[in-house]
Amino acid sequence: MSSFPKFQGAMTALVTPFDRLGKVHEGHLKKLIELQVEAGVDAIIPCGTTGEASTLDYAEHFRVCELTVEYVDNRTKVIIGGGSNNTQRAIELTRFANKIEADGVLSVAPYYNKPSQEGHYHHFKEIAESSDVPIIIYNIPARTGVNIQLETLLRISEIPNIVGIKEASGDLDQIMGILRDRPPDFSVLAGDDSFALALIALGGDGCISVIANEVPGEFTRMIHDAMEGKWKEAREIHYRLYELMRANFLETNPVPVKAAMSMMHLIEEVYRLPMVPMQSSNRQKLQGVLQNLGLI
Repeated sequence: MSSFPKFQGAMTALVTPFDRLGKVHEGHLKKLIELQVEAGVDAIIPCGTTGEASTLDYAEHFRVCELTVEYVDNRTKVIIGGGSNNTQRAIELTRFANKIEADGVLSVAPYYNKPSQEGHYHHFKEIAESSDVPIIIYNIPARTGVNIQLETLLRISEIPNIVGIKEASGDLDQIMGILRDRPPDFSVLAGDDSFALALIALGGDGCISVIANEVPGEFTRMIHDAMEGKWKEAREIHYRLYELMRANFLETNPVPVKAAMSMMHLIEEVYRLPMVPMQSSNRQKLQGVLQNLGLI
């Protein structure tokens, strides 16, 4: 039985705003965090996939995480993106989370290396044994190249300070297997916005979301309504936001969500290579969705 509070609810995989020179825009970061806190999200996750962590250098990664903890100021949870395909670097990021008193770490499965299932187990075991910070593992085979299989996930879930999973395999059978056989205090969180409602209906605990960057209040209400059994209200929000959920993946995340947030005058539309601005046809589709929702 875990000694940590259970992670659940609406959680935002926060974008990293850049200025026109390509530097982290700390003023915009603070503004985005205030919007998230005011909307009542249950956690903020900086420096994940949506936060373009793969193109942040070490100092920037540490700085964004530290600033997020500072700006949040205990008003909601902060779970820092701390994964790597280099086990030693993941350990360093996890220890850093402890140092800055973050509430947890989101640790992605090793990408590019394509380790075996046994390799995945020992990767996460080494990270967990390096620190007592709670860890949520992140299974996203479309990006990592390897699915963490059900048997491996359940084995990993027995490691004491591994407290949950962000599941983005898109495999509903696998998700149901985790929900059925997990330890009772192990959180299962949707990694795809469009799966969030279904996952909660099956017994899941919430979602780590992209769309919450754009509509944190509505998304939080949807998740909270679902968790309280208010299915009619939750479904209404789900279907209202469904086209935006889809539009956020017209191209590789976080390109569409950053384009949308720029249209909403929340950030500058600046990416780091190899990410580039959206194709004009996709941009027009995204703009139409935002207009239909009254966001621009």
